[in-house]
Amino acid sequence: MADDLEMQQRRLRTKKTLEELQKMRGMGTELVTVIIPPDRLISDVRGQLGQEGAQAANIKSKLTRKHVGDAIESAISVLNRYKNAGEYGIAIFVGHVIVGNNKTRLVTVVIDDPPEIFTSFRYRCDSTFELTQLEDMLIDRTSYGLFVVDRGEAAYGIASGKRIHCQEELQSNIMGKHRQGGQSAQRFERLIEEAAHKFFKRATEHACNYWLPNLTDIKGIIIGGPGQTKDFVVKNDYFHHEVKKLIREPFFDVGYSNESGLRELVQRAGNMMDQIELDAERELVDNFLREVMQAHPKATYGEMMIRSALDQGAVDTLLLSEGLRKRRVGWYCKPCSHEWEATQNSRSEIPDCPKCGSEDVREDPDRTRDIIDELTELAGHTSAKVSLISMDSEEGATLQTSFGGIAALLRYSLT
Repeated sequence: MADDLEMQQRRLRTKKTLEELQKMRGMGTELVTVIIPPDRLISDVRGQLGQEGAQAANIKSKLTRKHVGDAIESAISVLNRYKNAGEYGIAIFVGHVIVGNNKTRLVTVVIDDPPEIFTSFRYRCDSTFELTQLEDMLIDRTSYGLFVVDRGEAAYGIASGKRIHCQEELQSNIMGKHRQGGQSAQRFERLIEEAAHKFFKRATEHACNYWLPNLTDIKGIIIGGPGQTKDFVVKNDYFHHEVKKLIREPFFDVGYSNESGLRELVQRAGNMMDQIELDAERELVDNFLREVMQAHPKATYGEMMIRSALDQGAVDTLLLSEGLRKRRVGWYCKPCSHEWEATQNSRSEIPDCPKCGSEDVREDPDRTRDIIDELTELAGHTSAKVSLISMDSEEGATLQTSFGGIAALLRYSLT
């Protein structure tokens, strides 16, 4: 569970960063993208950037020349903090970004904990950042087992993200319905049923052997096929008991029992596959909504109440919306040296000092974090569970819009 949460957080951090980077534009080809895979030496990249900086001196436009030089120097400065590219690699996005009224601001964004490995080296200088590898990382790769069957053939595979993979097609070789000479009708019928039984057993065993090693990554098994054979196979326990737990109803009528049938199955079951993903989230939010309506609720919401409940160790499950875009910012006042923390919606918000009223207030980057990361760490101090709730369901949207995206199921009532 902890590993799943960490991966969710990394994906969410990357998603938020990607949203910011997609909005950034440069005046010209002034935005520098450097993506370093794990097997690339930092020293080699520094050397290449040094060469690019020397070539930038030949740019005709004085302003563009200065901006590109600044960006490359900033990228080299970032690389000086790293000995290697780490397990997943590093991406650096740096350059003078348009902030309005023909003004620009030097921005440096570093991603050193992506949800997946950066696969190839990139250096690009353009008016936008090169974001293809980040976008690919955020494609939904949730897996579903696929199985289609009738008496003549069967096929199985997996659907993951936008890809459908057919692992194998099997032929039954069951005899036709016309009885051959020298056999009674009963005997002939029995032979057909025995052949069908062996085929169903062979097809389901092959499919289960394919799915079982990666069963933890499979959200559900979707069954289809023409006619009633699919219902017979499921009801008569041909599937491994661990696989059977993941079989989802209804079963779908499709025209074929081969690779084409798998593709048709995905088209027909698309809505159900989306529902499976959201079922666990829906149940959590529904539990919270039911509890918060009680006279003495074992639930609470709102940042202030949640922080209080976390301090008391009362939180059982913390619910955080993926739509949260807030930061917990550390501030310090230069004149009076007062330090404090506050939650902030926009990076442009700079408060006055609450102690002396001075406007000379600075942000402390070492104490500034995304609010989801901060609250998750606080929850970990009392072993509270944390669930990130997507905005893809009605319940998830309600959590964000009606409860501010921060809620909790409690171990005991606080009222």
